[in-house]
Amino acid sequence: MKVLLLNGSMHRNGTTYAALAEAARTLEAEGLETEIFQIGPGLIRDCIDCRKCTAEGCIFTDDPVNDFVARAKEADGFIFGTPVYYAHPSGRVLSFLDRAFYSSKKAFAYKPGAAIAVARRGGTSASLDAMNKYFGITSMPTVGSSYWNMVHGMDGEEAKLDIEGMQTVRNLAHNMAWLIRCIEAGKANGVPQPVMERGSRLNFIH
Repeated sequence: MKVLLLNGSMHRNGTTYAALAEAARTLEAEGLETEIFQIGPGLIRDCIDCRKCTAEGCIFTDDPVNDFVARAKEADGFIFGTPVYYAHPSGRVLSFLDRAFYSSKKAFAYKPGAAIAVARRGGTSASLDAMNKYFGITSMPTVGSSYWNMVHGMDGEEAKLDIEGMQTVRNLAHNMAWLIRCIEAGKANGVPQPVMERGSRLNFIH
């Protein structure tokens, strides 16, 4: 069983990474495999609604989106981390997730997801609200914790000093591990995935 963690910051070892690393350590102590996927500092394309998605994901291959999608297909759960910019997730993580989810929804469906927002001070709850919407539209159970999944700090070392924030991240990881095990137990006992209704889409209000 594996959890894929996404660092939505261009900084590979900053505050967002510190929070994700704490979650990864806890998941590994629970016996799960983890991988922290770095978006990195390169350019990230926006989704342009070209509707030319491929079996590998997005038609554009000049950034890491399809690499992430390939790993997502093999993962059992996800934690997406974002820094907070102007009380909002980073633009690059939203562009990244727009294309990953639009092109490869099946890679995420029915797998647990959670988001962590990291800020110097404010904007974390608004950022979590934006990130959690990906789970709601993709049939993903959203994993909670003992408080909102937020960590505060100006850099990675300060983030580690947020005792309550790091505790919240660890509790999130314990809950993630538990839910993944529950889903695996359901599969082993013949519990099927839900069958989704399709076809009723209104583009205007009657």
